[in-house]
Amino acid sequence: LTLRQNYNREAPKLAVKIARYAHAKQYKRMRSHLKKLKTLVGRVWRDVSRQLARAPEHLKPKVADLLYKVERLLKQQPKDSHKLYSLHAPEVECIGKGKARQPYEFGVKVSVATTHRRGLVVGMRSLPGNPYDGHTLDAALEQVKNLTKQQPKEVFVDLGYRGAATTGIKVYHRKLKRGITARLRRDIRRRSAIEPAIGHMKNDGRLRRNWLKGTQGDAFHALLCGCGHNLRMILRKLRLFLALIFVRLHWQPADDDKTNQHLTAAYA
Repeated sequence: LTLRQNYNREAPKLAVKIARYAHAKQYKRMRSHLKKLKTLVGRVWRDVSRQLARAPEHLKPKVADLLYKVERLLKQQPKDSHKLYSLHAPEVECIGKGKARQPYEFGVKVSVATTHRRGLVVGMRSLPGNPYDGHTLDAALEQVKNLTKQQPKEVFVDLGYRGAATTGIKVYHRKLKRGITARLRRDIRRRSAIEPAIGHMKNDGRLRRNWLKGTQGDAFHALLCGCGHNLRMILRKLRLFLALIFVRLHWQPADDDKTNQHLTAAYA
């Protein structure tokens, strides 16, 4: 398609200026340049819409889908819900984190379930639609039961699951006071051990960026990240065990060294 006018030089310059004004907190100039850029996008969108009949037949569905996304992008307002944040991944959602350093994340919500002592991942499930955390507990526990063939008796959750209840399983969080014994208080504090595991999966296990397409790609990616986390934990234990074997085979203590004899007995 031949456009009446392209903006291959002007649009990138406007995008750079918008980013600079936003960084400098000059929001009035940022909004004026953003309005100019939106006007250029609308011109190109109307020009391509007029020439859609001239496009090849095998490309018409793709062009029509792209035009629909651009129309949705031009019509959405800041206060709207279910906004379009990405053209190549329209299922991306804005998730409020409630943190000053990182108020929002863009992607899909994922629930993580680990064992209480060892921290092995026994369930990871993507949750499209940005649901409330308490409404996802049943789905997460159902996945744990399907994968492990075991029904958990106690579940320790964060405050996002406050108010959630499920039949046959006791749910604990740190705001509970009645009937909390010393053992339960210790186990509730132990729940925070899942936070570094999530951080490792995001930074080392590729959970932060998903390259698979669609909601099914999100589900597969979350499951594969959980498997990779378990494999890394197993390999770390095997490396430690190999190091202990190597020390035991190559470290011959002196007869008069009682400290070395004590250490060797401890390794044995």
